[in-house]
Amino acid sequence: MKNSLLDHILRIRLPITIFVAVSSFAITYFASRAERDGIGYSPDQPILFSHKLHAGQMNIDCRYCHTGVEKTRHALVPSLNICMNCHSVARKDRPEIIKLTKYYNDGDALPWKRIHKTPDFVYFNHSVHVNKGIDCVNCHGDVRQMDKIMQTNSFTMSACLDCHRNAHEKLPDLKGIPNGPDNCFACHR
Repeated sequence: MKNSLLDHILRIRLPITIFVAVSSFAITYFASRAERDGIGYSPDQPILFSHKLHAGQMNIDCRYCHTGVEKTRHALVPSLNICMNCHSVARKDRPEIIKLTKYYNDGDALPWKRIHKTPDFVYFNHSVHVNKGIDCVNCHGDVRQMDKIMQTNSFTMSACLDCHRNAHEKLPDLKGIPNGPDNCFACHR
């Protein structure tokens, strides 16, 4: 009896379990590739927002909207009150501003779709990078030229390590700044 049960588990259940696990991993890996590897990832957003207009033509500094970037590990998606600092007066009659104002008046957060994302098991601190003089463009691309934001660089471990190990080649403007840490615990906490 014991042998037949063990035989049943090894011959039927184990291969099925392995097949399901491998299939789940493969499907998840390939389905999330655009988000994970990211280059070219550019989902539609609930409000059409042009960084080309705001950061480019109007020359609004990234830090005006992404307020946490110098102080915290997160750049922070702007809250609607930051948008409304200008748009309670400027271009109020535009369709996208009308939608924005409705979210604001209703007290609803805008359901932005995240573009740039590191995995949950990775610790990344924006303030450390920004305060070392690393420009947003180095990781996020020249958003001043983007009507619609897209991921232009990979946020894989190899991309981050390449920059940490070769900072002077990758970021020649940063004289005197040492390479970033490349030990596991710098990012995996």
